[in-house]
Amino acid sequence: MHPWQQHLESLKAHFLPPGVADADTLKNISGLEFLQRMIRGQIPVPPITHTLDFYLIEAESGRAVFQGRPSRAHYNPIATVHGGYHATLLDSAMACAVQTLCEAGRAYTTLEFKIHCVRALTDASGPVRAEGKVVSSGRRMATAEGRLVDSEGRLYSHGTTTCLLFDLQS
Repeated sequence: MHPWQQHLESLKAHFLPPGVADADTLKNISGLEFLQRMIRGQIPVPPITHTLDFYLIEAESGRAVFQGRPSRAHYNPIATVHGGYHATLLDSAMACAVQTLCEAGRAYTTLEFKIHCVRALTDASGPVRAEGKVVSSGRRMATAEGRLVDSEGRLYSHGTTTCLLFDLQS
């Protein structure tokens, strides 16, 4: 088994079943703590992780990393992985990088994102990782960038995002 896949499988052994966190949890802990609890299996992973077979594996201030394994289930009609797979992994990594900077009681939503697919993914690509990093963050808006690479460092896609930051309602 590929070392990246071994690492993911060891994390998945602790993950809770798919679900959503309750509103009080979202309001009372920072975005970074929220994501780290998810990785530790204390908060459910979102349902989309099972749909597309990708998972949050790292979160630190200003940075988030997701890992996935493209498969034939993600193919488009021309026998490559659909661009939406690239987009979903990158959007997740970039937006969660922004989330790591949200204090308790604050949240974000993606306003826009753009990706550039530079190499086709197939079921033979092996595991891939999307790493998002915050570029700039203020009180109302944040930007981040991301890269989707394989274990050899080959770039498959890259992108940028702009997120709106806001206070959660009481």
